Amino acid sequence: MVKQGDDGRGRLPRPVYERELYRLQTELVKVQEWVRAEGARLIVVFEGRDAAGKGSTIQRVTQYLNPRVARIVALPRPTERERTQWYFQRYVEHLPAAGEIVLFDRSWYNRAGVERVMGFCTPAEHQRFLRQCPVFERLLVEDGILLRKYWFSVSDEVQEQRFRRRLEDPTRRWKLSAVDLESLTRWEDYSRAKDEMFAHTDIAEAPWYVVESDDKRRARLNMIAHLLSTVPYHEVPPPVLELPPRPPATGYRRPPRDLQKYVPDHAAGLPD
Repeated sequence: MVKQGDDGRGRLPRPVYERELYRLQTELVKVQEWVRAEGARLIVVFEGRDAAGKGSTIQRVTQYLNPRVARIVALPRPTERERTQWYFQRYVEHLPAAGEIVLFDRSWYNRAGVERVMGFCTPAEHQRFLRQCPVFERLLVEDGILLRKYWFSVSDEVQEQRFRRRLEDPTRRWKLSAVDLESLTRWEDYSRAKDEMFAHTDIAEAPWYVVESDDKRRARLNMIAHLLSTVPYHEVPPPVLELPPRPPATGYRRPPRDLQKYVPDHAAGLPD
């Protein structure tokens, strides 16, 4: 029997998914080494509906990457001081330097989405954002930064299903907030805000790429494969390393075990 994905299509079989995911992740490591060797700067923006699969995709992207090269930026609510700054100011300090990759788990586009719909910004602030954002992003690209923007699209039915699963799962309950749940009743408001955002910020220098994410497995593979196709990387030969021979023992004796505190063997008490 073929398992159905969240959108009713045949779900990508797990062995196929895991095999291709590992292949793509191997290529991401090559991208990382190219970025480091060439001194490139790469920004990847993850936006979309709540529960659209942004976070889980970011986890797969970074799973085998060096956190000193690739880092995730997920900013909290702005402080009172930050609210008085130029809107883009707190994001600028997180932009990559040479040899770095920055993944924005939500970004400056908060102003065009949740802030716009929930009234956390004024209409004037929203309109100013729509005018300034294309200028800001053109400046980034002109300075040589590789900027990629992905919008994760999920249907209202699937979003509700995922919200319900989060409510019932104590390990994922923290992912839900009152604002997230209110997005169910403001579906069309968010749709209109997204359409307006695209109309102003889907620019040639930094276009939006939409990821259909009702099936999370397909979404992850499709997004990573597309990202790889847009980066002009090449494989950087790794340094030649060899394990040195282990030197002979010189008489070191380990202290008695009872002088140290050990973590109890919790695993020994688990049933077979």
